[in-house]
Amino acid sequence: MIRTLLAALLLVGSSVACAAAPEPYETRAEHDPDGIGKFYLGREIAHVMGPGGVPWLERQQRESEERPQLTIAALEIKPGQTIADLGAGSGYYSFRIAPLVGERGSVLAIDVEPRMLRIISERAQRGGINNITTVLSTPSDPNLEPNSIDLLFMVDVYHELEYPFEVMTKVREALKPGGRVALIEYRAEDPAVMIKPVHKMTERQIVKELTAAGFKHQKTIRTLPLQHLVLFQK
Repeated sequence: MIRTLLAALLLVGSSVACAAAPEPYETRAEHDPDGIGKFYLGREIAHVMGPGGVPWLERQQRESEERPQLTIAALEIKPGQTIADLGAGSGYYSFRIAPLVGERGSVLAIDVEPRMLRIISERAQRGGINNITTVLSTPSDPNLEPNSIDLLFMVDVYHELEYPFEVMTKVREALKPGGRVALIEYRAEDPAVMIKPVHKMTERQIVKELTAAGFKHQKTIRTLPLQHLVLFQK
């Protein structure tokens, strides 16, 4: 009788453990050709933009289309802070933020693609910019020191993370107490935003996924012409 009861309790405990830690990803044979066929909390993950996308990132029209200065102003960056630009690409935002943190601060330009980081390093060297450091990440780890970051932001990057839960768990560990995360993503709710569907996200989905990774929704900035800017705290 005791053995039977013990076995039943172990079975229930195992079931509870499984329910508490579900498999976060699923793979589907039928999917958007612009996605990788891997889904997280109901959303398909998009293909990563490689070095071939640099002309798009650095296009002249981006200034008028996306108003990057509105994004930077909303981030409320202060001198001396350590700011992480995850998925930095060609450094479009890293170079705009470097003057704001000043000589006592630093910008960590993080990317999975070594060629992107080489573009940033060479540009920083040419311009004599000493407060930008490149960091090579992996698909599941941004390679950041624990409790080292004041703010980490991603501009049109999060939707391409192959392992969003793992990456954001590492990001949470890397933030200082009170540290913040900002996700900037094209608005999926707006059909006028002419971006491929898997490269857009709804505000609701953003909050859902970051909450699952242990973040608290702080506020959403609604001044950008095409994108959500959603801020979270550790």
